[in-house]
Amino acid sequence: MLTGLNHITIAVSNLKTSVDFYSGLLGFELWVSWDKGAYLSLGDVWLCLSLGEPAPSSDYSHIAFNITAEDFTAFSKTILEKGVGVWKENSSEGDSLYFLDPDHHKLEIHSGSLQSRLKSLQQQPYSGLTWHKAV
Repeated sequence: MLTGLNHITIAVSNLKTSVDFYSGLLGFELWVSWDKGAYLSLGDVWLCLSLGEPAPSSDYSHIAFNITAEDFTAFSKTILEKGVGVWKENSSEGDSLYFLDPDHHKLEIHSGSLQSRLKSLQQQPYSGLTWHKAV
């Protein structure tokens, strides 16, 4: 039986640039690196950067990271001041910044949780929303 998320691996075109982005700007902890990759972590999430040919999606697929509401504004300002690209404006519950990594993988910082999102859906349900568990 599955027990949780183990790790995320993304292809990167320049290992140094991506390690600097994820560790230096986003605050991931760098554990090891080698010629074609690196392992980093953020909380319980293990991230593998793998040197290769990135093919970022053109759909809504993205990776979202937690941030406290108190830290959101300052952290967002830091990211934007570094010239990081934004790929979407926030239109949902909670503070979110949707931005791109150096290879244009879609990322998000979000100050909400599953419970806060479900609570907001009680007030403003999505079209066709069906509840499968009580909140």
